[in-house]
Amino acid sequence: MRHSLFGALLVLGLAAPAAAQSVLDPPPVTRSIDLSGPRFGLTMLSQGVVDRLRERAIDVRPAISQFGWQFERQFYRRDSGVAALNEWIVLFGGLEQDVVIPSFTWMVGLRSRDGLELGIGPNVTPGGVALAMAAGVTVRAGVVNVPVNVAVVPSKVGTRVSILTGFNMRR
Repeated sequence: MRHSLFGALLVLGLAAPAAAQSVLDPPPVTRSIDLSGPRFGLTMLSQGVVDRLRERAIDVRPAISQFGWQFERQFYRRDSGVAALNEWIVLFGGLEQDVVIPSFTWMVGLRSRDGLELGIGPNVTPGGVALAMAAGVTVRAGVVNVPVNVAVVPSKVGTRVSILTGFNMRR
């Protein structure tokens, strides 16, 4: 009986320090925010890209307009203000030249509390597949956000540089 009592006291004595250990706070609840909206701008095409498009019966000058939609989700935000983003950008270029050049880009990136943003992801156009890299800033005016981004898309045949803007509303 003495040994059982000693064993029980030993277990309780060791359990007390374990119970005093701090419990980790649960991770913060994440909220997904839809920041989708229209996009428009200009893309400069290197001669190699213009030549590749011409091979595919798409005849354009080195500067083309862009119009489309950016499907953007902010899916995580830290207390520091840094937010993680997932974006699908669908653009139609060259409309002012009587052509339609579709472009599809999937980007993942980060945005700071001040609106500075960086992203990277695959891009697909009739000119080929490449990796797009973008940087920009989003200016907030009340509930309206106005992003201004520069994207660079280097590929084997040449480089495309786009300047895009648009708007979305924080919901």
